[in-house]
Amino acid sequence: MANPMAVVGPNFLAPRPVDLIIDKKLWNGNFTITDVNGNVVFKVKEKFMSLRERRVLFDAAGNPILSFQKKVMSFLESWQAFKGDSKDSKDKLFSVKRSSLFQIRVSLNVFLASNAQNPYDFKVKGSWFGGSCTIYARDGTTIIAKMEKKHTVGSVLFGKDKFKVTVHPNVDYAFIVALILILSTAGSNNSGGQSGG
Repeated sequence: MANPMAVVGPNFLAPRPVDLIIDKKLWNGNFTITDVNGNVVFKVKEKFMSLRERRVLFDAAGNPILSFQKKVMSFLESWQAFKGDSKDSKDKLFSVKRSSLFQIRVSLNVFLASNAQNPYDFKVKGSWFGGSCTIYARDGTTIIAKMEKKHTVGSVLFGKDKFKVTVHPNVDYAFIVALILILSTAGSNNSGGQSGG
């Protein structure tokens, strides 16, 4: 993007494309995000005993970067993301909502905290279960990040899901990781989100 786009923070912007590997441990639902050299960039842990499916994104040093949770009692499946480990509305960074109730491939609309409802600021199209997704800017055509599944021996033998994410220059890669993690929960309790893969 021509103008730097920091949602979580300017320290997560890079002048060149950023390639990340998202590694999900199927046995406990936690994630590790590394660079292509295997260095840990983020870790994600699920808050158990939570009806809202709350997760926290930590940096490599263990500091909470952002947290997100599913919004209960909403007509369309939706999530809210906050700074650090906060749940306070003043720390809200963005919200994510399904664009329609029944979908073959998941389509999510993303609204920054400063945006009440419409139009959306970003769009996520794809499927975690199908192994790919694309994230677009507000115009719906400019791609700012892409994800694709990596098929490895470990994914079969050790119960792991691995995905490669490429984030375009000057795009907040912590924000992109959070959107993909939200996508991984989309439709988990709704057959409409999984039916087309």
